[in-house]
Amino acid sequence: MINVDEACAWVQEALRERADPEAALSMMAYMKTEMPFYGVKSPNRKEIARSLHASYPPAGCSDVWSMVDSLWSLPHREEKYLAIGYGRRFQGLLEAGDLERVGRLITAGAWWDFVDEIAVHIVGDIVRREPDQAWPVIEAWNEHDDLWLRRTSLICQVASKEVTDTDRLFRFCLARSGETEFFIRKAIGWALRQYSWTEPDVVRRFLAEEGYRLSGLSRREAAKHLDRLATRT
Repeated sequence: MINVDEACAWVQEALRERADPEAALSMMAYMKTEMPFYGVKSPNRKEIARSLHASYPPAGCSDVWSMVDSLWSLPHREEKYLAIGYGRRFQGLLEAGDLERVGRLITAGAWWDFVDEIAVHIVGDIVRREPDQAWPVIEAWNEHDDLWLRRTSLICQVASKEVTDTDRLFRFCLARSGETEFFIRKAIGWALRQYSWTEPDVVRRFLAEEGYRLSGLSRREAAKHLDRLATRT
């Protein structure tokens, strides 16, 4: 069992040593949040994360959650970034049965910087490894009252490439196509655009047949790279 209290104390000290109060204010303004930052930018956070992962590796799933939950409970945004990063680094230890806990992080985070990292990498990895167990949960999220769970259902296949479940991708996009919420419309476009790198003709055909049902933003985002991708026969 890892010493989570020791790890969290080490993380906080490492962040304090690299803190930049001016950068912290800029980061808060950019993220439109009142949650405090230390002002530690990505390169230094990655350095801290590498040391954290090497010094406090989990023995199993329970250790992953102990670390994630403890880091997440700390007050600064960088600590939560490191919590998500720890979960991502050891996501292979997580299973479809963990999606309920992952969903709680998503609803608690409730902003794109937290949600997108969890959705694309952690949720996406579970879906690819355990589709039969994971998809019923994601299906429910696509209809959920929570905006960020709906967004997750749309973008969780962004990194799936040739193993994308195309039927679900298109069905989820159409199910949410009537929403006016920016983060949903953008997610539809992102998901389709990303899949167009793998199957441009499939996305072209979908847009030709069903694009009228999507918002202008979703269509523009989905088609952004299609002109540069040669038609495949």
